[in-house]
Amino acid sequence: MLVYGIALATPAVAAETEPAVSLKPIPIFEIGKFAITNSMLVTWIVAAGIIVFAQIATQNIKPIPSGIQNFWEWLVGGLYNFLEGIIGRELVRKTFWFFATIFIFILFVNWFGLIPGVGTIGWGHHDPNTGLFHVDQPLLRGGNADLNMTTAMAAIFFVLWLVWALQAQGVGGFLKHLFAPKGETTGVLKVLMAVIFFMVGWLEVISILFRPISLSFRLYGNIYAGESILEAMATMVPLWLAWLPPIPFYFMEILVGVVQALVFMLLTAVFTMLIAQHDHGPEHAPV
Repeated sequence: MLVYGIALATPAVAAETEPAVSLKPIPIFEIGKFAITNSMLVTWIVAAGIIVFAQIATQNIKPIPSGIQNFWEWLVGGLYNFLEGIIGRELVRKTFWFFATIFIFILFVNWFGLIPGVGTIGWGHHDPNTGLFHVDQPLLRGGNADLNMTTAMAAIFFVLWLVWALQAQGVGGFLKHLFAPKGETTGVLKVLMAVIFFMVGWLEVISILFRPISLSFRLYGNIYAGESILEAMATMVPLWLAWLPPIPFYFMEILVGVVQALVFMLLTAVFTMLIAQHDHGPEHAPV
């Protein structure tokens, strides 16, 4: 039976059981051996919503936009101009489709997780101690509170970063970027610098390999922490007041949703710029 409830736990019980907000997504049904989780369902809903909204907004393009077309053009145009000022005109033309998509998707997945009912509607049991209903298996869960989701996005970026790097530098240029000494030196100093930069290059390789891990855990950690705070605020007071303490934190999480989407987009854009740009073109010349 699918019902609505608020997960409750006393401090003594909470210390012996799992966190109020599960660390892992919960499967809600299976297609063969493929499990569909509650966080996966949220990402599909949000992705479908974004696609439908974009199709409607661009269905009848008008010279003077209004309504949702005006909002969509403002959002996409604002992102394009913002990224162009950071990574340059040529690179933004090539990579904007990814950076804009990842920002919009992360933002709306974050915000969808704040809708009342996400995490509090599902299957569960009645607590014999309190007589209240406890949700054990929520139907919906914030998509970015699932480490699988954030890891997948980071892995996709890593593959694209490697493709863009090889397209811009070539295999030889890519290796030279990592290991070749910088600057003009001669004699013994040149040999010494070559050894130093070769060693530093391996540190850079390790740093590059850890980027997907840091990207995924940063986004997951912040969103999961936000959900945990909202849950804690709702369970620290009597049930009839459970709606009140989380309100200020909802506004904070709205801001966190924007910041985390922006941070993920900016980090991926800057990582790409650092490897894909040979030098500063005219658009980067100092004014």
